[in-house]
Amino acid sequence: MCLPVVKSFKILTVLLFPSGFVSYFCSAKRSTEAGKCCAGYSQQVNRKPKAESRRPAPITLNEIKTLIWKEVTLEWRQKYALSGMLLYVVSTVFVCYLSFNLRRNQLTPIVWNTLFWIILLFTAVNAIAKSFSQERHGRLLYYYNLCSPQAIIISKIIYNSLVMAVLSVMGFVFYAFVMGNPIQDNGLFSICILLASTGFASVLTLIAGIASKADNSATLMAVLSFPIILPMLLMTIRLAKNAMDGLDWSVSTDEITTLLSIDLIVITLSYLLFPYLWRS
Repeated sequence: MCLPVVKSFKILTVLLFPSGFVSYFCSAKRSTEAGKCCAGYSQQVNRKPKAESRRPAPITLNEIKTLIWKEVTLEWRQKYALSGMLLYVVSTVFVCYLSFNLRRNQLTPIVWNTLFWIILLFTAVNAIAKSFSQERHGRLLYYYNLCSPQAIIISKIIYNSLVMAVLSVMGFVFYAFVMGNPIQDNGLFSICILLASTGFASVLTLIAGIASKADNSATLMAVLSFPIILPMLLMTIRLAKNAMDGLDWSVSTDEITTLLSIDLIVITLSYLLFPYLWRS
């Protein structure tokens, strides 16, 4: 009840005294402008900044070449890593030689073939497990701002494939020198080594990237890679058995196509899924 009476009294005063009308109008205008300024300031303060979306940079061959050269440089500086893998292969083959030295009749071609690929599988696991675990968080952040994640995963797959191919060839030479060479078709066996090295490297590189986010990365890598590596290993042993028997290449078409398809599928999945893992 009091507010309308006071407001009416102010209006009546303004009408009776014109000078008061001017001052009243100016004060009302100033209060209105001040209210608008305060409202605009509050909207600017409460306005949330837009999140900057980082568009993925297109993958280029220069990035891949640079990253591969970086891997080669780091490996050359730390020669003990590759030397350790070679020592692992040589020592494992020598232990197998001592085991079958007195039992030559038990070293059948099937045992020879299976034992060789099991040695290469464990060599691949030990060689590729350090792909992401040796990288520090600061260096990973630097890579994140420098190049695209697709270039990183492709470069690591290519480098690990080359390392596995070198280890496989050197391991085969020493293994055949010590345990004998029952291979009749060396060309088909070379293709088998190339496909198996690429498959092991691509699968284990992607799994190493996933396992690097956990604490116990070695155990997690072995568990996650087993369902994918096992069918690839069985197909590789079957293709190598055809090379040992000297069968025609047309007989091994299904095995070659299957191994090549698995390699391409794993590389494609790595290219598509690794950016989401990289951003986490």
